[in-house]
Amino acid sequence: MISVAEIVFEDIEQNEEYEVLAETVMRKCFEVENINPNSLYVCITFTNPKNIRQINKKYRNIDKETDVLSFPMYEKEELDKIIGSKILENWKIDNNEALQEVLGDIIISIPRVQEQAEEYGHSFERELAYMLVHGFYHIRGYDHIKKEEKEVMRNKEENILSQLEITR
Repeated sequence: MISVAEIVFEDIEQNEEYEVLAETVMRKCFEVENINPNSLYVCITFTNPKNIRQINKKYRNIDKETDVLSFPMYEKEELDKIIGSKILENWKIDNNEALQEVLGDIIISIPRVQEQAEEYGHSFERELAYMLVHGFYHIRGYDHIKKEEKEVMRNKEENILSQLEITR
């Protein structure tokens, strides 16, 4: 089975549980959004507060630590067309290999996930899964600036987490 997530650990210890959770969550996101896992994948970087702050400053001009950053490779409308087309089906190669394109990058501060799990009174697993789903929907083209957009995005996030039975 082809992976839908490339996992990178940057200046933190590698953790197999994070990898398994990331793959599981992304696979469910792909399934719900009808994305062919043989054609697209997500690059996920687990890092520390210092690194995520540097990335936030460099690419968003915000000199502040954050919990998750997302960098989509496509605009929402462009991705909708790609997902809805037959193009992706033609990317499959023999021997169950695939020519995958990157859907986007998600960068998560693991220490921040731990802090927020404690702050919100739920498990580390739940907070990390939420960050993964949240990042996924940003690279999928959703946002939460306007109230209506936030409601749509939150409903999608909660749908994924409930299907995975990862609750508060």
